[in-house]
Amino acid sequence: MKRLGVLTAVAVALVVAAATPSEAAKKGRSGAYDGLWSVSIRTQAGPCDPSYRYPARIVGGRVLQADNDFSYQISGAVISSGGIAVTVSKGGQSATGYGRLRGSSGGGRWSAGGNTCYGTWSAMRRASN
Repeated sequence: MKRLGVLTAVAVALVVAAATPSEAAKKGRSGAYDGLWSVSIRTQAGPCDPSYRYPARIVGGRVLQADNDFSYQISGAVISSGGIAVTVSKGGQSATGYGRLRGSSGGGRWSAGGNTCYGTWSAMRRASN
């Protein structure tokens, strides 16, 4: 089975909803979590890479890519309670992640390929905007 590699790594860009945040999430977006975040992903099951670390940026409650690697797309939102949802896609594959941020850290779960792979993620804020 093909490894999902980078897709797994970015799966949660946390930081982690479907491809577009719900209307409720759009209305409740918060800038309280804005900044540069370091995201660590751990695969619990499936043929995806076992772990990966990468940057993500939150601006105005929107989750965005933090680097210039445009081989993948990431979208998501953080609401005022800290709830976060992110979708990452690359080459026709996608992964989703959900969780919660509190202060300068957070964590949650992610899955890809119809639960072919799944695991957990954690994040630490490295800088505010």
